[in-house]
Amino acid sequence: MAMKIGPNLCSSCGDCKPECPTESIKVKKGTYVINPDTCTECEGEYDEPKCVEVCTIDDCILPLVA
Repeated sequence: MAMKIGPNLCSSCGDCKPECPTESIKVKKGTYVINPDTCTECEGEYDEPKCVEVCTIDDCILPLVA
């Protein structure tokens, strides 16, 4: 599974990018996006995804629903 950043909620602050242990967060056309191929939701490393932990906007980063 992977996480997804809601483009309408993201303020583009960039706080999540340096916290991602898999370097899955990138800037694309001025918006932050998470690469679902490399995102692990920090399973096995942390209790919750680091991006969610540092994001100050509720429900901005949610699990990707296939």
